[in-house]
Amino acid sequence: MSQGREVHPASEGAAEAAEAVEAAAGLAEGAPTPEGGAAAGAGAYGDEELESEQVRVRRQKMDALRARGIDPFGHRFERTHHAREIVEGFERLEGGTVKVAGRLMAMRSHGKATFADLLDLSGRIQIYAKLDRLGQDAYDLFTSLDIGDIVGVEGRVFRTRRGEVTLEIERFELLSKSLRPLPEKWHGLADVDLRYRQRYLDLIVNPEVREVFLKRTAIVRAVRAFLDSRGYIEVETSAMHTIPGGATARPFITHHNALDIDLYLRIALELHLKRLIVGGLEKVYEIGRVFRNEGISTKHNPEFTMLELYEAYADYTDMMNLAEDLIHYVAIQVLGQAKVDYEGNTIDLVPPWPRKTMVEAVRERTGVDFSGVDSDEDARAAARRLGVEVDPQATTGKVLSEVYEECVEPTLISPVFVTDHPIEISPLAKKREDDPRYTYRFELIIGGREIANAFSELNDPIDQRERFEAQAALRARGDDEAHRMDEDFLRALEHGMPPTGGMGIGIDRLVMLLTNQSSIRDVILFPTMRPKR
Repeated sequence: MSQGREVHPASEGAAEAAEAVEAAAGLAEGAPTPEGGAAAGAGAYGDEELESEQVRVRRQKMDALRARGIDPFGHRFERTHHAREIVEGFERLEGGTVKVAGRLMAMRSHGKATFADLLDLSGRIQIYAKLDRLGQDAYDLFTSLDIGDIVGVEGRVFRTRRGEVTLEIERFELLSKSLRPLPEKWHGLADVDLRYRQRYLDLIVNPEVREVFLKRTAIVRAVRAFLDSRGYIEVETSAMHTIPGGATARPFITHHNALDIDLYLRIALELHLKRLIVGGLEKVYEIGRVFRNEGISTKHNPEFTMLELYEAYADYTDMMNLAEDLIHYVAIQVLGQAKVDYEGNTIDLVPPWPRKTMVEAVRERTGVDFSGVDSDEDARAAARRLGVEVDPQATTGKVLSEVYEECVEPTLISPVFVTDHPIEISPLAKKREDDPRYTYRFELIIGGREIANAFSELNDPIDQRERFEAQAALRARGDDEAHRMDEDFLRALEHGMPPTGGMGIGIDRLVMLLTNQSSIRDVILFPTMRPKR
């Protein structure tokens, strides 16, 4: 549907006419008009009666359009430009005719002329409608539109005397009638719970939210480009497992009716990717969703995105070098710099990054040297003195890990590799040859949070079976997060897996870091929420 008659390009007086309207109405930077007439999106969430009335009015407008033979939910519209292209390319496009489409976000009417803001993916642009250009019928239709309606516009590019790049409408089409009002402009969508439940509204009214998710896409694209350039092969593995493995976590359980078996949503990507290393795919990676039936917090969501990668004939020192290079590359590609602001701290991502053992990190922070602790009881007593509650049966390695997580990790702001984790909490990592109490494992900490976890992978099937058996004993004592026995994985190892370095990076936490978001829910488009009753 094309509204308005065919017109010649607007006269050279368009800028002066627009300026006169802006000056008379004080509208160049003004607020939307109230609902009705040139309707604005008052969207008073929390006031159900008012919202219901606004929905009723909008439905009446929809019916009136249909009565006039106008489809309120239009068809394909061919755009020539996005809003930002027009604004940034004004010198080239001035005086030319362009076509844009988007959502009306503000309307400012004054008699025979109306300004509006049109929003598309790239940003906003001001559009300008004049009665003597459109004709009475088309102008009346335009001024009856509501905030939130989606329109396609064709018109001439000019700049007002106040300097705003503007599109003078020659023709327009209604592409989709918005039957519900948007959240109120002045208050935005501030209700956090509503923002997560109705992310589509959050994306419309909060441009900074839209920018976070555009950066997320750019981050994932940069990760892929980096790994592809290093010769890694991207693969896809099963999301439903007969045995949940690769991490210590509680899984989600489902049932396959045809096979009449229980299946588990994967808690990690690890064991299937290692099978591919056995099969001769020497450098592999996967970016995939992982599911853990655990608590929800600012750092945890039941489903999240992991990058896992494995490289044959490498070890955890190679993974440290790779992590530094990868994250530095992504920051440069997405942000244009290696310094990021995160939760009030400026963090420099230029490599190399320091490396210290978990024992060293705990000793530096607390003064307790767990390498000299003689017994599990002594370790538990040391934890109690530090105010850390541990299980009465916890071993020295488990106690060390819990003290580190509670007392040390949150204080590590600049990038640091914390290496040599206890064997009790690392069932899939090679143990150190010089001290078998510890493993060739590191966690990368940035901003007080774990960003990456990596091993020199355990490839000894005999040792791996013993580790699984120890984990099975923990499950028998009630630890439902302990790793399960996986005979098929052991069988794969028995065919021989080369020495391998492996690493997992939490994509969501990496996005949090690079976009300065404190909650994981702010980087997941649709975070898990309790259903609203």
